[in-house]
Amino acid sequence: MDFFTPFVIRRKHSFSKMIAFLLAVVCLVGSLSQTAQAENTFVITDGDAVTVHTTYASDPAKVLQEAGVTLSAEDIYTTESVDGVSEIKVQRLQSVTVHLGEEVIQTTTYGESMEALFVRLGIVIDDSVVVSMPLDSVTYDGMDVRVDRVSEATESYTTEMPFETSYCDDPTMAAGEEKILVAGQVGQMICTANVTYVNGVESQRNVYQQTVTVEPVTQIVARGTGEMVGQESDMPLIGDGFIVLPTGEVLTYIRKDSFVATAYTHMDDGCDEFTANGAPVKWGVVAVDPEVIPYGTRMFIVSNDGAYVYGLSTAEDCGGAIQDKRLDLYMPTLEEAFQFGVRNCTVYFLGDANWKHN
Repeated sequence: MDFFTPFVIRRKHSFSKMIAFLLAVVCLVGSLSQTAQAENTFVITDGDAVTVHTTYASDPAKVLQEAGVTLSAEDIYTTESVDGVSEIKVQRLQSVTVHLGEEVIQTTTYGESMEALFVRLGIVIDDSVVVSMPLDSVTYDGMDVRVDRVSEATESYTTEMPFETSYCDDPTMAAGEEKILVAGQVGQMICTANVTYVNGVESQRNVYQQTVTVEPVTQIVARGTGEMVGQESDMPLIGDGFIVLPTGEVLTYIRKDSFVATAYTHMDDGCDEFTANGAPVKWGVVAVDPEVIPYGTRMFIVSNDGAYVYGLSTAEDCGGAIQDKRLDLYMPTLEEAFQFGVRNCTVYFLGDANWKHN
């Protein structure tokens, strides 16, 4: 029995050393494992969203899953370590529509400048091209951009000028009846314009010069009023800006106004057979105040009561009592002058009439 005692003691002592060694190994392994599983910090950029995620994982796919960032089959990501911080940048597949004139181009990208996109698509951008957004714009999903080719040209061309239609009342025609007295004619003019074309289609035309080569002729239409149906009339038909004589001749006037008119003959005291400017007196010679109506002014005169048409006349004479809006109409006989008396008349100034009265 004494022989086995030292042996047992030695066995117990060896076993204790083994246990101590195993415990040391376990601690070392645990320490190494803990070091291997130290926390990592990731900065995840997904468009405008930035997420900071701390994890023991090191696989980016696992990190994205833990952070709740879901990728489609077409989405990609890149990784980068900056100053000890791990970055994961998610790049989503973007759909971009480019309208190149009439052509529509559907393309995809993971985010790039418009300029880079055009280079990739082979679209040449020069001074003749207008893009709907700046070239340094960054693409985004659903982006819609126009690329238009713009050109300008100066063009001269002949165009028609439509004629106007004027109406006058004719009491000798049945009410509602119409008759064309002067047929209208279109005019012509040469136009010079700056023309802008977008993708070959005119978008704007700026006419900066017009030269009339053929004046349009106003169409004149008589409308019956029915007061003198079946009767003849020597009264002119007067419309807006024109006078149709019974002969069919058409006069145009530029203004009209009322004057008080008297009549005189060459037999009146102080008068002779010549006007103040030396011309022989005749029907149609009118004495005027030359400060109001200059000599040489052509007129057509009718009485306001419609009873008298003096007709075509010219300012060629004057008189001491003829001032302001007074007229004196020459008539060959005293009887005609007395019959006319004093009347309110409408004076139609013809052509280049120069009436100075204010």
